[in-house]
Amino acid sequence: MPGAIGRPKRRLPGVCREDSDDELGTDDLPWEWIYKNEENAHENEQEPDAAGGEDGTGTKKRKRATLLEFPPKIIGARMGDFRCHLGDTVLLKAEGSNEAWVGIICEFLDDEEGEKAANFMWFSSEKEIRNSEKKRKDFIEHELYITTSSDINSLTTVNGKAQVMSHDAFLKTYPTGKVPRKSKEFGKVFVCRRGCNTRTCTYTDEFVWESIYRGKEDIEGLKELLRKGTRATRKKQPPKDASPERDYTSDHNAAADDAAPHTPKKLKTRDAVTPSSKRKTPGGKGAAVTPSSHRKIMIKKHLEFTPLATRILSPFHVQASPYQLARTQLHVASVPTSLPCRESEFSLVYSHLEAAITDGTGTCIYISGTPGTGKTATVREVVSHLDNAVRADELDDFIFVEINGMKITDPHQSYSLLWEALKGQRVSPSQALDLLEREFSHPSPRRVPCVVLMDELDQLVTKNQGVMYNFFNWPGLRHSRLIVLAVANTMDLPERTLSNKISSRLGLTRITFPGYNHEQLMRIVQSRLESVPGDIVDADAVQFAARKVAAVSGDARRALDICRRAVELAEADARNMADNNPPTPSKKRPGKLQSIKEDTTTTTTTAASPQKKKGGPSGRVTIETVRRAINEATSNPLQLYLRSLPFASRLLLTALLTRTQRTGLAESTFGDVLEEMQRTLKMATGGDSRPLALLDRKAIGAAAGVDGAMTVARSKHDSRLMRPAGLGIAAVDLTGAGVINLEGQKAERPSKIRLAVGDEEVRLAFRDDPEIKALGVVL
Repeated sequence: MPGAIGRPKRRLPGVCREDSDDELGTDDLPWEWIYKNEENAHENEQEPDAAGGEDGTGTKKRKRATLLEFPPKIIGARMGDFRCHLGDTVLLKAEGSNEAWVGIICEFLDDEEGEKAANFMWFSSEKEIRNSEKKRKDFIEHELYITTSSDINSLTTVNGKAQVMSHDAFLKTYPTGKVPRKSKEFGKVFVCRRGCNTRTCTYTDEFVWESIYRGKEDIEGLKELLRKGTRATRKKQPPKDASPERDYTSDHNAAADDAAPHTPKKLKTRDAVTPSSKRKTPGGKGAAVTPSSHRKIMIKKHLEFTPLATRILSPFHVQASPYQLARTQLHVASVPTSLPCRESEFSLVYSHLEAAITDGTGTCIYISGTPGTGKTATVREVVSHLDNAVRADELDDFIFVEINGMKITDPHQSYSLLWEALKGQRVSPSQALDLLEREFSHPSPRRVPCVVLMDELDQLVTKNQGVMYNFFNWPGLRHSRLIVLAVANTMDLPERTLSNKISSRLGLTRITFPGYNHEQLMRIVQSRLESVPGDIVDADAVQFAARKVAAVSGDARRALDICRRAVELAEADARNMADNNPPTPSKKRPGKLQSIKEDTTTTTTTAASPQKKKGGPSGRVTIETVRRAINEATSNPLQLYLRSLPFASRLLLTALLTRTQRTGLAESTFGDVLEEMQRTLKMATGGDSRPLALLDRKAIGAAAGVDGAMTVARSKHDSRLMRPAGLGIAAVDLTGAGVINLEGQKAERPSKIRLAVGDEEVRLAFRDDPEIKALGVVL
């Protein structure tokens, strides 16, 4: 049937109808344009010549259009005997339900896919206005509101003509207030008394429909009436150059115990939940029917958990002392009032998201940067500001969903998470993929934009890369209005891991977050310590920690962890000092007790003075306290194991890390690592390629370590190169310990090799190694 092809898939309820394609017939005929000249010629052919009448042969003189326009103006469309023109009010069938959209045809055009389409100005029912607080309660049956929304849909979605009239005209035509069910006009007659902006939930004054709209000539006047009578979004632009700040309520103060800062929740009226239809589905209470295949999709019920008892801590537990307050503020899960040193990146992300939401277009934004550079926190901050703009009626509504690759067991579960955010239904990943394909491939009037944050993108890569392809391909579809924010730790992940057909769909919108320098890290730490009384942290200590972290990675989370641990050590020192030096009595006692007190005070002072001279514990966070915290952070079991490795194993790991940094590829061959190591040793010995026996023992000792055990290997070019003994055994041992991944566990030149631990772990372990430093390697 004609109306069953390409029907727009609905998100929100429309008007209920039980008939289908009764005006368009049952033949599947193509749509054709009706041009202005053609229509005039057709009308002239039906009229006799007023001047000449009939000639002698009995034939009539027909007028022909002499002036032709180019290109010809489209004034209508036809399919068989059905015709629709500019200004007509038509019905558009919603696929998979007994409901329809109602809209006014404002323009005919050919869409990008070459299909005949039209721009429709939509009517809205009271069910589609989701702001229950501002929504009018005096609506009547069959009432629709003319809105400012418009959208382009294919003509294959047209399901017939509709009739809109005023309330008085409706009662005059149907005195009972209802259209008879057996009438052909049943489900096609509606009442319109007001206009409405569904985004801001503002209404025009009541009007008489026949007096404001009579046909296509009144379309522009109708738009002007709605523009003046309702309040539009985007009243003002939020400042982009200011530091992003926001006020937090008590809900955000509880976020200190969460895993990461989160975006404030949306209002309940904006939750993307599809209202259930009143009619019964063929599959029973829990079954829904897919739009075209009519295959039953079993919708899972939401999980119900027994609520646990909630323990409420008073502020005294976290703010009893300056140390506790500092530890709370320095926690990585603490939500700051602002994000310092990320103003430019915040403005870039905000401008791209705001433009995509306002224009209603889909886009992909790739955000890269090393861990701890504020990528996810900045995106959440931007989404929070956009949500505030929606609440203030300054921006169109949108849906936000976060998909973290580290929090799902299978990348395909991202389909289920996205569908649940759009429709509020929990389905399996395969069913969600089928539903999402249909949702984004078919036009849907007034579809709300959806912003998807795909964090830890490298964890969502599958063997056939299907998940990445779908999420990056959907935003390019015309009617999807899907905005994907892909966040990863490496800048070249699309080119290095994804295929060309996927990386090309990311587009040119890429934002890079550089690592923090020591000045920025100091600002971040000091901004969190501004509200801590007592001045318990020295500025030099903060600078020392910032410089140490900036020299390695520029990770703000590691800087916060080190400073937080330093505060804990200072608190423990202050507690020990209080236990060892109890307060003396305030009253002076004569005699023997007084002399004992003086002797005790003298002894305590004498014992404490060397401790102060040596920089011992004083209850403040000093450079020495930060140094102790850094040693604890770098003295984990993995660090101790790496530092205790023999020279051959450490040299192999250093060469692998150097190769990874130089090429940008996490995986190399064992032969490439050997060449990297030989290049390093050659530079350490001054470029001398003679046999090691002819070199100075100091050079050999500086390059080889304590024992200087080296072997001489002959290359294919017959040059003498250096290589420590036991590299193959070292590679196998490191594979067994889980430090590296070696293909086949065989140390052969073609074998693939890569680090199984973090680059930073190896860098921290060998940063102060004197034998590695002697090679001139900078980690």
